[in-house]
Amino acid sequence: MRMEIAELGVEKAFLITPDVHSDHRGVFLEVFSQPVFERAVGHRLSVAQLNCSLSRRGTIRGMHAIALPGQARYVSCAQGGIVDIVLDIRVGSPTYGEHVAVELTAENRHALYLAEGLAHGFAPLTDEATVVYMCSSTWSPGSEVIINSLDPELGLPWPTEPAPVRSDKDAAAPSLREAQELGLLPTLAECRALYAELDDLTLTR
Repeated sequence: MRMEIAELGVEKAFLITPDVHSDHRGVFLEVFSQPVFERAVGHRLSVAQLNCSLSRRGTIRGMHAIALPGQARYVSCAQGGIVDIVLDIRVGSPTYGEHVAVELTAENRHALYLAEGLAHGFAPLTDEATVVYMCSSTWSPGSEVIINSLDPELGLPWPTEPAPVRSDKDAAAPSLREAQELGLLPTLAECRALYAELDDLTLTR
């Protein structure tokens, strides 16, 4: 078995299933492979920042994105387990407002890639979870797009217990409908133009 990268039900969101080698010493796997990634996604992943967070059960982080030119993210769980939810916030997308949810755990070793223009958030499924994610751009103040993770119209499948713990910023975030009315969201056409630029850049290297 080799690393597999399969697109999920939202365009440009991919689940990565690595080839895990286990023996009496422990476990070895490739968390990321540039050649395999490029063949599946169409362009290279340029890493500008590597983030790590530890979250306790009950925490919800999200739903977060970065205003275009955006930030792609390659997410894995190094300790414990999480449910990671990708939300399509690209206005004009056939899956606008829809989500996909995947479990990333230290046992299954899966990873998730979400392209620019998609939002995501996660919540621990264990007492604690450590999440590591590569980002295609650095964070800058004022660049974040945040959608309320408990927006009732979205119905995102968060763990039901214990009561959710969120940052003040996440709790005060607008609903998806409000964010669209405020002009905060990217369009699918804008995002596809960006994806095409990234593909062309890879071809010319």
